[in-house]
Amino acid sequence: MNREVVWIAAAALAVGAWAQSPSWSPSPDHLTLPVWPGTPPGAKANLPPEADVTKPTDGLGAGRPVIRLSNVSTPAITLYRPSGINSGVAILVFPGGGYHWVSIDLEGTEVCDWLNSIGVNCVLLKYRVPDSGPYPKFAAALQDAQRAMGVVRQHAAEWGIDPHRVGVLGFSAGGHLAAAISNIYQKRVYDPVDAADQLSCRPDFAVVMYPGYLALADQNFAPNPDIHPTADTPPTFILQAENDYTAHVENAVVYFMELKNAKVPAELHIYAEGGHGFGIRPRDLPIMGWPKLVEKWLHTIKVLPPE
Repeated sequence: MNREVVWIAAAALAVGAWAQSPSWSPSPDHLTLPVWPGTPPGAKANLPPEADVTKPTDGLGAGRPVIRLSNVSTPAITLYRPSGINSGVAILVFPGGGYHWVSIDLEGTEVCDWLNSIGVNCVLLKYRVPDSGPYPKFAAALQDAQRAMGVVRQHAAEWGIDPHRVGVLGFSAGGHLAAAISNIYQKRVYDPVDAADQLSCRPDFAVVMYPGYLALADQNFAPNPDIHPTADTPPTFILQAENDYTAHVENAVVYFMELKNAKVPAELHIYAEGGHGFGIRPRDLPIMGWPKLVEKWLHTIKVLPPE
């Protein structure tokens, strides 16, 4: 199979009476590859077409619409490379969407633009939704994430990436996915397909933004027993707003304490305001300085060179 086959998203059809927007596809100047060489594991037949399911009544992100892709049955990765200095660092980005959709621009392409501006390669994962997580009830999203990490390391030399400096950055459900792959990596949760699955799928570091599913609200925010940090869990940066009434700030705090107890290097930032799903679009709130905090942290853990 040609490793530089450009995947183009299927033309969108309406989903329900209100989903009329076309499905998203990356610009042709970015390399896009299917995550799987054939049918993804556990794929169902006769699925509806991929579509932007954003409704006219949905809230805006910093005053602009958000592309919410759903019915994603063909996961793909898109490579965004820095136009200037390439540090060799790569970050696999997992947009959020509650495992119902993927916020492909607000928590995806726009994040890649920022990463490129600091010399970091961005690999944007469009993972399967809906009903693809959290693991273990649903396995598809974690399967896609593990497979994508192997594919990135398989292509590291040709893409100018250091295979030992590949991390993950996830938002909301994607934050949960970043934590999941940080702790569930010793064995693939699917049958290996090819050489990419022989490479490690453990991230070298993780950025977990306003995560969900890491503390169980119906159990007084007890730690999620399916995400069990050990001393081998990668260094982790966590950020959330105290007034996040969608995912709840306990997810960040509880996960941080789990990391601390496992002696994993971790950094936690809690802000008074910010809510949920703010992505990277400018807003007049202190929490929107988070990209500088992440950049500083990447220098601190020596993923990026000293400033």
